[in-house]
Amino acid sequence: MTYPAPKDWILGISPYIPGKSATDDGRPLIKLSANENPLGTSAAARAALVAATADLATYPDPGAEKLREAIGAVHGLDPAQVIYGTGSDELLHIAASAYAGPGDEVLYVRYGFSVYDIAARRVGATPVVAPDKDYATDVDALLAAVTDKTKVVFLANPNNPTGTMTSREEIARLHAGLRPDILFVLDQAYAEYLDAGEDDGGLELAKSATNILVTRTFSKIYGLAAERIGWGYASPTVIDILHRIRAPFNVTTAGQAAAVAAINDSAWVESSRTHNARWREWLAGEVGALSNHGLRVVPSKTNFLLILFDGKLTAEAAMKGLWDEGYATRWLPGQGLPNGLRITIGTKAQTRAVAAKLRAMAEAA
Repeated sequence: MTYPAPKDWILGISPYIPGKSATDDGRPLIKLSANENPLGTSAAARAALVAATADLATYPDPGAEKLREAIGAVHGLDPAQVIYGTGSDELLHIAASAYAGPGDEVLYVRYGFSVYDIAARRVGATPVVAPDKDYATDVDALLAAVTDKTKVVFLANPNNPTGTMTSREEIARLHAGLRPDILFVLDQAYAEYLDAGEDDGGLELAKSATNILVTRTFSKIYGLAAERIGWGYASPTVIDILHRIRAPFNVTTAGQAAAVAAINDSAWVESSRTHNARWREWLAGEVGALSNHGLRVVPSKTNFLLILFDGKLTAEAAMKGLWDEGYATRWLPGQGLPNGLRITIGTKAQTRAVAAKLRAMAEAA
């Protein structure tokens, strides 16, 4: 039988696997597997979204002018250098599409976001993985992995799925060590969870550097994951190139309105950050107390914890045990972490229930 044949490199892609929301037999679960905001969406953003649905027959603003202006005002950026996407995922993909292809290399750190591998392979580029340093980014290893074929370097900071953070000084050192013809994509999906003074300086670098693209998302702290809205900031030259291949009308009218309201609702962002910091620290302490049972927490600056299971209780068994309590978490064998379970920080009640179950399973193993 004859049928259309895909490009060879497409067959090498392992499709992205989203966080579970149900058990293997279909039982619904509370999602602590996708790093969504457990507090939901701010009332202001929800109201703006609902109001904007009055007109469904008209295309959205193709330039997302009000959204770009709001982002620029909050972050002190030139709105003309802001690009928007269907989540930050679209921007990661078009960055690889614009700057890499067959014969080129796309570099990222081991235990990096799984979309980087997909984005590289999708355009026929070769993914190159640099070693980590105890689950964190090793700048020296990244720089050592650069070759004359390197065209794009992806780095999530804070990182997903480990939660680790690379300092401002190390980000600057990495950028300084890259050739100017390499696009450095700094994925800041979890930046809003950082405390004051922890910012990695990426947006400031992007104001003057010609080879940095910083990406962010409204899917995490802003609670707009369902609307799929991301944004990026780069030099005028990079932004011009990315606009050439981004999807037209890629952010809905309602999504634009909700995002404007969300980014201006600083009280909601601060309350979400405060809640997350409190219960992340609490859960890390509870799991840390189980170290004699082989459980270890990787230090996190995000809204999740990566827990490593190196004792009798395995990550897979812990995942299934949490299913019994009604919670979905993220087991990560496909990302080289068969002993790792990524758990989103939930509500107070959810976080306490997860901790109690983990303790019970660890002590019974």
